Amino acid sequence: MFAFNFNKIIMPIFYGKAALIEFLNSIKTPNSTIGFVPTMGALHQGHLSLMQQSLAENNNTVVSIFVNPTQFNNPEDLKKYPRTLELDTQKISDLNANIIVYAPTADDIYEGKIVSQDFDFDGLENQMEGKFRPGHFNGVGTIVKRLFEIVSPTHAYFGEKDFQQLQIVKKMVSKNHLDVNIIGCNIYREANGLAMSSRNERLSTSEREQASIIYQTLLEAKEKFKTQNCIEVKKWVTDVFDSNSIFDLEYFEIADEETLIPCDEKSKDKNYRAFIAVFVNNIRLIDTISLK
Repeated sequence: MFAFNFNKIIMPIFYGKAALIEFLNSIKTPNSTIGFVPTMGALHQGHLSLMQQSLAENNNTVVSIFVNPTQFNNPEDLKKYPRTLELDTQKISDLNANIIVYAPTADDIYEGKIVSQDFDFDGLENQMEGKFRPGHFNGVGTIVKRLFEIVSPTHAYFGEKDFQQLQIVKKMVSKNHLDVNIIGCNIYREANGLAMSSRNERLSTSEREQASIIYQTLLEAKEKFKTQNCIEVKKWVTDVFDSNSIFDLEYFEIADEETLIPCDEKSKDKNYRAFIAVFVNNIRLIDTISLK
């Protein structure tokens, strides 16, 4: 089934994969392309920027809105994750009436068996997020693979804020020989530098403003990395957050962008990236920056 949004402009919204596949097949031409932006909803300008890039580069754009249960290792986080489908679809329709929305139920995706597939990501899954969120990347791999099989996109767009996830998805596509081009897109930030995230909506006004320290710390760490080693920079970041009672630093890591293996000693032939996860009043925020 698919529905139409008549509030302002007509936009196709599909709730079942069978109808979506049928519709996509009906509009497909030999040289047409499909851009795909998978989301968990609670859309912000960062999501919309991915859609804008897809619109610019493809004949058709599909956006999925689905809060995927298999990638949450914390049941409370899943429960509290914002679900704003009506507002999300209005934002999409305001952006472009031709965007195709897929908003499935868990049963439509998982067919009554909500479990993750086991993946081998060549060790990418064991670093950072993988250490603190067991099973998370199997859940990510499972949902992204299923969505790719349903949508059959030419290009798929992911924000670099979740850089580890981006690398995981690229690895999954490569190892499963999927015919889709994965495109990483720049992080979209609020005016104070805070990386845009659906979780930001749960922050108070004061917390949201003070959370600018996350990006500011990353910027300073990038400068320090020019003259200091990995251990020194990591200690400095730890000290910054230890001295600030509002924030609880879960991890700060400097790692090789390709393998995500943490840096012990700098190597000139590697590109490094800093990764951070911080709790603000039990709300988990992540960010990253290239150290090139």
